[in-house]
Order: sequence, then structure tokens, then C-alpha cells
Amino acid sequence: MVSKSFFSVVAVALITTASQSANAQTSAPGAAAADTAPPVTREQRKAETAAANKAGTLTPAGQGGPGMATPSGSSMTKAERKAQTQADAKAGKLAGAGDTGTRAKSPPPAKSNMTKAQRKEQAKADQAAGKMKSGEASFK
Repeated sequence: MVSKSFFSVVAVALITTASQSANAQTSAPGAAAADTAPPVTREQRKAETAAANKAGTLTPAGQGGPGMATPSGSSMTKAERKAQTQADAKAGKLAGAGDTGTRAKSPPPAKSNMTKAQRKEQAKADQAAGKMKSGEASFK
């Protein structure tokens, strides 16, 4: 019994929503038609596209909309860039392959002059003195 009443409520809500949507759709084009020009036919659109193609104003496929900026190339030619790179290589100004130079290289860690047994004893003494809590060893 509950399921029949539930489905009837859902059906009424669906019909009400659909009728409101239909009313909104039928009234909108009439109001918008007064403000805009008549639709363009397919032949007119094809003629406009052909004219734009002849003028060279079409954007290539996949290149985005008209708001896209054209890429600005290098002011140097390929030969000039090649000569500059060779001059930099001779002067030693080029980074090695894979080296970007953005990472600062840290010096290697200093080697300990203590044996493993001495380090264990030192750690036990530090822990007993309260300098190091259990599980807080430094791995630097």
C-alpha cells in the first residue's frame, strides 16, 4: 500500500516538473527571437567559412579559440643558437646532462671515528641521561 502511494507522489512530481519545463522552453524562444537576428542557414555558414578559409583567418583544428595568443618564437635562428651553445660549451658554462643546477648539493655526511659498539654505548648513555627518548633517534 505504501509503495503505491509513493509511486503516485513521484509520478505527480515528475508530471509537474515536466510541464513547468515545457512551459519555460516554449516561452523562451519567442522572447529571444525579438532580440536576435534570424538563424543562419547552412549555405550561408558554408559561404562564410569558405571566405574565411580564403582569407586565412580560420584557426587550425585543436588550436583553441580566437582569444589564444600566437606563440612568439626565438629571435635567434637555429644556426645562431647552435653557435651560442658551442661557445658556451667551450667556455664551460653548460651544465652536465641531467643537471639542472637548481638543487644545491649538500656535502657528504662526516664519517664517525667511533666503532659500532661505542655508538651503541653512547646511545644507551644518552637515553639513560634523558637526552634521547626511546624511538627518537636522528637519522641525519
